[in-house]
Amino acid sequence: MHNLKTNFDKIYRIAKSSLSDKLDNTDNLQFYPRKPKMNDCSIIALSICQESLGIDSENYLWSKLKTDYGDDFPLLIDRSNFNRRRRRLQLFVHEITNRLSKKLTEAEDVFIVDSIPIPVCKIAREKRCKFGRESFEVSPDKGYSAVSKSYYYGYKLHLVTSLTGVFYSMDLTKASVHDVSYLKEIKQSGMKNATLIGDKGYLSKQVQLDLFEYSNVKLKTPARSNQKEQNDWHPTFRKSRKRIETLFSQLCDQMMLKRNYAKTINGLNIRLISKIAAVTILQWINYQQNKPINHLKHALAA
Repeated sequence: MHNLKTNFDKIYRIAKSSLSDKLDNTDNLQFYPRKPKMNDCSIIALSICQESLGIDSENYLWSKLKTDYGDDFPLLIDRSNFNRRRRRLQLFVHEITNRLSKKLTEAEDVFIVDSIPIPVCKIAREKRCKFGRESFEVSPDKGYSAVSKSYYYGYKLHLVTSLTGVFYSMDLTKASVHDVSYLKEIKQSGMKNATLIGDKGYLSKQVQLDLFEYSNVKLKTPARSNQKEQNDWHPTFRKSRKRIETLFSQLCDQMMLKRNYAKTINGLNIRLISKIAAVTILQWINYQQNKPINHLKHALAA
């Protein structure tokens, strides 16, 4: 069940199949003057496998690979080289997620949008934190979490999923950016003729009208109690929104979304992208085995 090599091989086959049109005959995605010991497809598969198994420490992972799986990974490179290469390959990891999610959501036209805090340090260490300080555009800041009713220091992950919990689009912003701002990005995501369900954080008559006129996307949100014009919010929308809340719980529990040891914004990006890719691949494995796609912990058991 938890054999790392067996699970790596499963994910490797899916990654190779998803990127078959971009891989060369050595399963590399980039040109190398000298052939590397470990190909690009293996880098991607190992990164996603690590997240799928809930291994949050690369030091521990490399220790296990060298001691318990030395014969299974004879071409294993050093950890710093692995990190540099997987940061360069993050767009290809995202490509795998997009291609698999399209297959899983071909006939769906109802989506859910929500956000979740991504802290980078404790609020008490805010002034000492050097994460992302190299540029204001990518630096973290202070935001408020309505769920925990507390402030945090870091970023905010915006996510759109289908009604079945399959990834559609994502973005990472500063913690202080309002949820409504992400709806402007959805206009450019290609979503058309669909219904988008959000919470009260996405209330905006202007944005709602803009989305509808631009791409015929109907934004459904509950109305505030003191709002003069009550909308057509249906109780089934509230029930549907629980799917993305459950997905966030799975990301925090199994994928340890809020626990990461990245030192740079690029490091944080590839970790988040790999976690989303891991969820999508586990859903794809369940789909192929005719199992409930969101039973993520059971996907690698067979």
